[in-house]
Amino acid sequence: MEKLTAKEEEIMNLFWKYGALCVREIVEMYEEPKPHFNTISTMVRALEEKGYVGHRQQGKSYQYYALIAEEEMGKQSLSAIIGRYFKNSYKRVVSSFVEDGNIPIEELRSLLDEVEKQNRNNNKND
Repeated sequence: MEKLTAKEEEIMNLFWKYGALCVREIVEMYEEPKPHFNTISTMVRALEEKGYVGHRQQGKSYQYYALIAEEEMGKQSLSAIIGRYFKNSYKRVVSSFVEDGNIPIEELRSLLDEVEKQNRNNNKND
């Protein structure tokens, strides 16, 4: 999927938090000075063109809703970062966090235990 701008991501966060919204409702959520209705409408339509948002008619206007879950978006973003900065190597990512002290060894061991347990459970279900 096409990458989002910061403003588009801001709007997606509103859909994930509140569910389906009309453009008017999105505008009302902003503090003063509020963005112009047409500005928000253009961004929402761009999100729709990119495949992130769908719509349904509600009276004379449209109600827009997220087509992609926030968690899925996070996974896609993480995969893009790992591909771009770590040459698709998850080992490099984890090594980087361990070397920088962002993941204590105990936490890494716990994570490995969880992964091994998950793999054992998946193999039992096959």
